[in-house]
This record gives sequence, C-alpha cells and structure tokens, in this order.
Amino acid sequence: MENLPKKIIPAILIFIIALVFLSKSTVIIGSGEAGVLYKTFGGGVVTDQPAMDEGFHIVLPWNKVFKYEVRQQEAFEKMQVLSSNGLEIKLDASVWFQPRKEFLGKLHQEKGAEYIQRILLPAVRSATRSVVGRYTPEQLYASKREIIQEEIFAETKVFVENQYVQLNQILVRDVTLPDAIKDAIERKLRQEQESLEYEFRLEKASKEAERQRIEAEGKANANRILNASLSSLILQEKGIQATIELAKSPNSKVVVIGSGEGGMPLILGNN
Repeated sequence: MENLPKKIIPAILIFIIALVFLSKSTVIIGSGEAGVLYKTFGGGVVTDQPAMDEGFHIVLPWNKVFKYEVRQQEAFEKMQVLSSNGLEIKLDASVWFQPRKEFLGKLHQEKGAEYIQRILLPAVRSATRSVVGRYTPEQLYASKREIIQEEIFAETKVFVENQYVQLNQILVRDVTLPDAIKDAIERKLRQEQESLEYEFRLEKASKEAERQRIEAEGKANANRILNASLSSLILQEKGIQATIELAKSPNSKVVVIGSGEGGMPLILGNN
C-alpha cells in the first residue's frame, strides 16, 4: 500500500470492513428450512416473532441465526420391550414428524437442536413399552399389529403435544419374537387354519345333505298328492279325451269302444 495514494487507502479499508460486515450480516435460509434469530445484545432467542422464512435475510453481524428443517422428517428407532407375559420383543419403528414452525423459537430455547433425541424418541420408546405391555406375543405377531401401531401413535402424540413438535405418523415396520415363540405361534396358526377348513367342509357337507333331504321330501309329497288326485273316474275321463284326439289322427284306423282294460277304448290299425 506504500505506492497507493493516501486518499485511496482509507477507502480500501472502509470497503474491506463493509465487505466483512456484509458477509457477517447476510443469511440464506434454504428450501424447507426456517431460521431462529438469536440477539446477542437483545435478550437472546426471539420467541415473540415468526421464524425467518426461506430466502435472503440481513441481520446484525453480532446476532446469530439457527436453521431448522421444517419439512416432514423420518426417524428410526429399534426397541426391546416386554409383552404382557414378560417375553422380550424386538420392535422396529419409524416416526414421521416435523417441528411446529410457529413455535420454532420456543423449541430452540427450551429443547434445542437435539430435540429429536431429547424429546421425540424417548416419547416413542415410552409409549411403545406401555402399549406392547398390554398384548401377548401372538397378538403382536398377527392380528393386532395395526391396532398396536395406532395406540403407540396416540400415546406418543400425547407426550409431544406441548413440546412444539408435530407428530404425523408412527409405522411399526417389524416385530421380532424369540425363535421358539415364533415357531409355536406359526404352528398354532396353521392348526387353527386347518381346523377352520375342516369345519367349513363339515358345514358344507351338512348343508348338501339337508338340501338333498328337503328335495326328496318335496318329491315324495308331490307323488302322494298326485296319487291321491288320480281316481279311476278321472283316469277314464283322461283316457276318453286321449282316444278322441287319437281318433282324429290320420294314422288311426279302428277304434273299438269298451274293449280295453277297465272298459277303455282300444285303438287298432296304427300306421
């Protein structure tokens, strides 16, 4: 700088200071993020104003901005819990959550950036122990998994309701039982399925036998009614009517009245 004019040196110094000041005063909040302002000389974390939105912001160089992801996030948790009869169950779950943007300052001030480990996952573990402890391994392994998942979600939501975290869903991805218990449950389920199939076949056979019985009774009743209605006079009348019709046929040649059985007409000479 010895060769520079003395008037230019102050301008260069001012420019450098301004550049440093500007670099310390600009903050860019990325997509899906929000910022919490910390005022070094103004009371610390700002909790009475909305969080800083995405984009470019200018702050005083001695203040700080803490960035939080406010999109939905997923956390995984592997747990070992006890069933209602004291057996150890391994359970894998994933948690869908996001911080509540309107309370982001409170979250940073009271819970900090490690709120997932400090608040969320302990709440999930506590709720899971409480819920699983009410069910047997058979229920956990088979039919009750969706219900258990819903109950864990409901109890965890109660825990985090006032912790500035929005809980969206909890998914029970895997339930692992001791091998001996798992094999016993699978054998029991197979036996129950075979028993249900056997009962179904018995019921089907019983219904088919009942259908045949009803059909046979119907036919027997119809025959009794028909036999009761067919008197000798009715049969003779039917025979006379049939004889008259046959006599009209071009193939009928000779009709002998009263020569048949029971006095019925006798037809001869049919071509």
